[in-house]
Amino acid sequence: MNPDPSRNRTANRHETGGLPAIEEHDLPQGRHQFHKERLMSQIHEDRSAAAARTPRNPFLRKAILLPAATALAGALAVGVLVLTPGDAQNPLDRATGPALTTTIGAVDAKGAPRLLDRISLAAAGAEVPNGRAGQYIYIETRSANTHVKTVNGESSLVSDPLHTRQSWRSPDGLKGWLIEPGNTGPEGITLEGRDEKGDVPKPHLGAPSHDYLASLPTDPDALLRKIYEETEGQGSGKDQQAFTTIGDLLVESWPTPKLTAALYRAAAKIPGVVMVDGATDAAGRKGVAVARLDEASGQRTEWIFDSKTFTFLGERTVQVEGDGGEGGLIKPGTVVFTHAIMVRAFVNDIKVVP
Repeated sequence: MNPDPSRNRTANRHETGGLPAIEEHDLPQGRHQFHKERLMSQIHEDRSAAAARTPRNPFLRKAILLPAATALAGALAVGVLVLTPGDAQNPLDRATGPALTTTIGAVDAKGAPRLLDRISLAAAGAEVPNGRAGQYIYIETRSANTHVKTVNGESSLVSDPLHTRQSWRSPDGLKGWLIEPGNTGPEGITLEGRDEKGDVPKPHLGAPSHDYLASLPTDPDALLRKIYEETEGQGSGKDQQAFTTIGDLLVESWPTPKLTAALYRAAAKIPGVVMVDGATDAAGRKGVAVARLDEASGQRTEWIFDSKTFTFLGERTVQVEGDGGEGGLIKPGTVVFTHAIMVRAFVNDIKVVP
């Protein structure tokens, strides 16, 4: 199950209002700790095997239980952002073999600041997401990842099936629910709970709440300075960690237009950020990307945008240099992780879908 990047499947998308595995060894850097905190007391595993991959950023991919998926029922809320895939029959561009692969897009080292300026202007003009008291932020995504699987001493590279992930979070971050095939049961799991010390978790950059995001500075310089300070010592370098942290905020939350624009402008100030001429998200939508190469792992994290509207579609991590994973099984062109945003909305309760 692998990508055929020659097919163009950019989808139509519209906005209708308001606010807002498994034995993984080779997911993109920095995601595990974030998810661990998001699941709070539900997730206790910290697999040392991930060290064989590359250090991760505090968010997703270490392939343990990932917090995200939700089933909604009932009334929706004030606003909804819906992005529909262009090709439901073949959602991911695929080549041949069991692992997700893609054509590596060409890099323009000088194009990122200009592109991010246009993206930030588009983001700043978006409608402000607003919810009513007692509502939840619903985020629906499509995800897939590639990892090394070992059976009877034999290792091979495999990709998990593309799946829908649903999450509900209260604006203060204290209540929530997750439904994700392969990581939770059909009914999902609660995201409510205390940390290992029995304390109520406090939101921070690695595990933000919607209310916490409202407290962040919207001056790009001040925002980037805060990101550098709070992520010091994490990941495989301060610049890569800053880029990953911003990506996490874009994918796993719903910042206001003003903060989103500031995040893009802050990213433009990070050394090593480039423009990629083409990338495809997990829903098969093609676009242009802003990316950064993690020199330690040879993996490039790409933020994918619609090339006309500059809508943020999702994120993926691609092996572009060297061989990663156990035994060097992750070759250049391998899609290590892919994540597409499909719906963001305010809803009236957990397990309620817009």
